[in-house]
Amino acid sequence: MLKEKKVTTKQIVFAAMAIALATVVATVIKLPSLPNGGSVTLFSMLLVTLVGYWYGPGLGMAAAVGYGILQFITGPYVVHPVQVLIDYPLAFGALGISGFFKNYKNGLLKGYLAGVAGRFFFASLSGVIFYTVYVDSFSENMVAIWASLVYNMTYIVPEAVMTIVLLMFPSVKTMLRKIKEMAQ
Repeated sequence: MLKEKKVTTKQIVFAAMAIALATVVATVIKLPSLPNGGSVTLFSMLLVTLVGYWYGPGLGMAAAVGYGILQFITGPYVVHPVQVLIDYPLAFGALGISGFFKNYKNGLLKGYLAGVAGRFFFASLSGVIFYTVYVDSFSENMVAIWASLVYNMTYIVPEAVMTIVLLMFPSVKTMLRKIKEMAQ
């Protein structure tokens, strides 16, 4: 029988602070949104992945799904009811994948990249599912698939690149390591 690990008040507080900061950043400090949803924010995905980096995949994914629900509440872009599930809890929840890299060397960077790749996968999947409904031929389906991939790259990749550059600074690495120690 597996021993259940209890979530502490400290973990809840740190996770809530990360989600709150990410929500503020995503709603207040962002570049203009793209016409069909999606925008480059200043490190909001990093803030969400920190929870996984601090506490592992379980709490990381729970916090990321919560963040996805907040994103839906604060600025929904809905084409179809199923898209809500894919674009919000699943796509943002994938940021919690970062928790699987909690104890790795360069775990934050690896976890961040894995979480962002997961978010990109689900966001692109949503586009593929819903835009291919409107086309009839294989070639038009291929265009819809590529359009979804390229569209999602236009906002996910720039934020990921900015974050990777930020994480390369020794002072940022030191600060994030100290915050992780405080969060434990």
